[in-house]
Amino acid sequence: MREIVIRAGNVAIRARLLETPTAERIWAALPIYASAQVWGHEVYFQAPVCTDAEPDAREVVSAGEIAFWPDGDSIAIGFGLTPMSRRGEIRLASPCNIWALALDDVSQLKSVHTGEEVAVVSANEREGTSAN
Repeated sequence: MREIVIRAGNVAIRARLLETPTAERIWAALPIYASAQVWGHEVYFQAPVCTDAEPDAREVVSAGEIAFWPDGDSIAIGFGLTPMSRRGEIRLASPCNIWALALDDVSQLKSVHTGEEVAVVSANEREGTSAN
């Protein structure tokens, strides 16, 4: 099983990749460095990946599902209400591809602020300094 670590601000979340075309593209693009954006209780950031929505893409996700937002070429991690949420759901801006599952509590992302550095690396890589 392939695993990654997503570091954003002072938070580190491990995730296991699913067997999807989007996961393959993201794995091939590692390491990824970006700036965090916050939209309600969602952290998202640009990724050097371009892909269409997969047949099972969806707007409503569960906490812990790591998504790729094809309309914005971004990785999106919802952990609570967003401006588009209804009835307590985690609703992303438009259909997203689910490509990984978090192994750690994504609600830790509450402490991440817009502009903080994000790094996505293989969990097998040693912790190192990230590029700015």
